[in-house]
Amino acid sequence: MGPEVLSKALKNIPVKEDKNLIVGYEKSDDASVYKINEEIAIIQTLDFFTPMVEDPYVFGQIAAANSLSDVYAMGGKPITAMNIVCYPEKEDIKGLEEIMKGGAEKVFEAGAVLSGGHSIHDQEAKYGLSVTGICSPDKILKNYGSQTGDVLILTKPLGTGIITTASKIGEATDEQMKEVIKNMTTLNKYASEVISKYPITACTDITGFGFLGHLYEMAEASEKTFVIESELIPYLSGAKEFANEFFITSSGQKNRKHLEGKVELDNIPFWMEELLFDPQTSGGLLFSVSTSYLKDIMEELSKLEIKSSVVGTVEDAGGKKIIVR
Repeated sequence: MGPEVLSKALKNIPVKEDKNLIVGYEKSDDASVYKINEEIAIIQTLDFFTPMVEDPYVFGQIAAANSLSDVYAMGGKPITAMNIVCYPEKEDIKGLEEIMKGGAEKVFEAGAVLSGGHSIHDQEAKYGLSVTGICSPDKILKNYGSQTGDVLILTKPLGTGIITTASKIGEATDEQMKEVIKNMTTLNKYASEVISKYPITACTDITGFGFLGHLYEMAEASEKTFVIESELIPYLSGAKEFANEFFITSSGQKNRKHLEGKVELDNIPFWMEELLFDPQTSGGLLFSVSTSYLKDIMEELSKLEIKSSVVGTVEDAGGKKIIVR
């Protein structure tokens, strides 16, 4: 479902006012946050999708990592998770077992408890998690609040949609797939643990709406202009070449259409545009923070397996919410 369809549908849903609902869907945030008391708030989120790799175990890992990500994007800690499963009745049950095994291992790695779930028969396999997390009501990371002068940091490279598309027709190499699978199965837990030590002004994770889609939500909600330096954008091996060969997704083109006229692309090559619109599966965190913390935070993030990159800066609101140059 595209962002414009979802936003229109939500406008007609009746909303009950509740002072304890700290974060709802009004700012297109990653998850909802409900205050229990002065010390604890709960984070609730869910996500599921169809396979993007052939190995059911790896698919389970990726889907679970993706579902858990929204809790990390809010600055929280996952505590429970429930399976969401659609599976063809005619398929071998061993495939479903492998999917759920991969998911369970990522839930365990996150330090959460797998507490059940729900399944239905469907023509195509789909899998994900409903996740509950906890955080301090005073330390929630929202997808708005970026301040002028902040730097923007991305914790994973782009290109998962393009490379998995190339893989489906046998064009991606084993090494390229190994890298993209590592990218998608790595929990955002580790980057979240680092950034939680610092006064992050805004944070989101990069998933189906692509880098520019989620960036736009963050810039619009923060009422700022984000300036992105294209030469600083990290991307996976092969992503540039595959983009140039038009191994692109329909969802990426929907993201492009949704942002038409809203983003200034200043002489950006086609392949880079496609990377910026490309829908990501279990993508990285994107956050803003004051430059005074830049050296320390990047030093800590550099110790993780997947390296983070400074990709831009926050400026006073101008004509466009996003400028890529």
